[in-house]
Amino acid sequence: MTIKVISVPSAPFSGQKPGTSGLRKKVTVFRQARYLENFVQAIFDTLSGHQGQTLVLGGDGRYYNDVAIQTILRMAAAAGFSRVLVGRDGILSTPAASAVIRKWKAFGGIILSASHNAGGPDGDFGIKYNLGNGGPANEGFTDAVYRRTQEISVYHTVESSDIDLSRIGQAAIGEMVVSVIDPVADYAELLESLFDFDRIARLLARPDFRMRFDAMHAVTGPYALAILEGRLGAPAGTVVNGKPLPDFGGGHPDPNPVYAADLVAALADPASGLSFGAASDGDGDRNMIVGRNFVVSPSDSLAVLVANHALIPAYAGGLAGVARSMPTSCAVDRVARDLGIACYETPTGWKYFGSLLDAGMATLCGEESAGTGSNHVREKDGLWAVLYWLNILAVRDIPADAIVRDHWRRFGRNVYSRHDYEGIETAQADRLMDELRARLAQLPGSDCCGLRIATADDFAYTDPVDGSRSERQGVRILLDDGSRVVFRLSGTGTEGATLRVYLERFVADPGRHEVPTQEALAPLIDLADLVARIAAITGRKAPDVIS
Repeated sequence: MTIKVISVPSAPFSGQKPGTSGLRKKVTVFRQARYLENFVQAIFDTLSGHQGQTLVLGGDGRYYNDVAIQTILRMAAAAGFSRVLVGRDGILSTPAASAVIRKWKAFGGIILSASHNAGGPDGDFGIKYNLGNGGPANEGFTDAVYRRTQEISVYHTVESSDIDLSRIGQAAIGEMVVSVIDPVADYAELLESLFDFDRIARLLARPDFRMRFDAMHAVTGPYALAILEGRLGAPAGTVVNGKPLPDFGGGHPDPNPVYAADLVAALADPASGLSFGAASDGDGDRNMIVGRNFVVSPSDSLAVLVANHALIPAYAGGLAGVARSMPTSCAVDRVARDLGIACYETPTGWKYFGSLLDAGMATLCGEESAGTGSNHVREKDGLWAVLYWLNILAVRDIPADAIVRDHWRRFGRNVYSRHDYEGIETAQADRLMDELRARLAQLPGSDCCGLRIATADDFAYTDPVDGSRSERQGVRILLDDGSRVVFRLSGTGTEGATLRVYLERFVADPGRHEVPTQEALAPLIDLADLVARIAAITGRKAPDVIS
């Protein structure tokens, strides 16, 4: 049935420039008349050849997700898509959306999420476009979308009733078919093809092994329930906070020791009987791994996964290479050298890994911000990382903390921490980075806090596949003992600016591996404050979050 396309006059909004992972703003901003529509129309206007193609659509279930999906469905019909695959109840985790795009060879996908940011009516909302490879759009595309938002004068939609997203099946908006799909099935099938589910199931059935997975009332709940408690037979109650809620139950769906403190405390309490813990974030692409009284740092986790790849069916044949974001610790570099494979250092943002994965140059990738993944999809994948760890535990039959300590003995320990200064006034944050960049040439050869600075630069990256170049990706201070301090403004927040300070020091001596992280990094913490003048410019005496 042909349906009339309605053209609605509009005008540009300022500030619709996508960040590291799409456009993120407060819900109150997105609820402004024409705001969401303008950005979606800019995406569709930037596409070419999408008429008659399939679009994947879903999100993390946060507040406004349901309203936005209905708006986008009508606009997709007006744009000429022939089919939209949408998760039941509008739910699709970010890695699951990537899996669906790839399996069904969709033209692309729209994912509604603000990731680990808080939800609710006063919380955050986000939207991003993923390409046909299942990965986030590259900078060339997102820059074109932004340019289009600044000149847009009309958006296109159709009149139709809301689609019932609560039931799997098909509906139509004009000639466009809307297929409401099981959000878990394709993704679960993919993960089962990668790991030894029989061996993991036997581990989960052992009376001496108990795990807890905290879904944080976010999107991973249905996936963890279906896979951990369903396919793998973990006891009922293994998954906690498993129902996605629009406001994440009032919590902050960021899997770190601050916002998942209950999980960390439970693993530190012998009376809990827990052997292993894990959590994931708002849209299911991040993870936290916790052993008994031991939180595994994301950088160590990536290195451990790479070092133990031969234990995993999908990766036992070898790795083409690995990649990490520049701020991520160099722990995985040491493993790559031992394996004789390439290790690529990219800017922050999973989109930079996409070309390496597509070209077959990398198999596993990771970021310090609790994101790891592989070539099975083109997004980081929280539940994938948890299953990878469970597979290692099932084969090696030693606790998670023992696996990490054994890794340190073999490769040395890259002591690492990230300090986040959240909600800094944008002008202050820009001044701090501008003044720091202005002093870079003066820093090499200077001494600070008893440490000698060897080099200092502003990281730039040339993609080895397509030759594209990304500038100003973070300031690096490299010391003559191999330690590093990195300064970067985050592109994932919605208010003010977040300054992230990354601190890393290599310790080879096993006798010093148990020195508390912040104690071991104390000289670097002092150096970071003095070199960047953090307290002097921002007035902040301490970070808001230490991870």
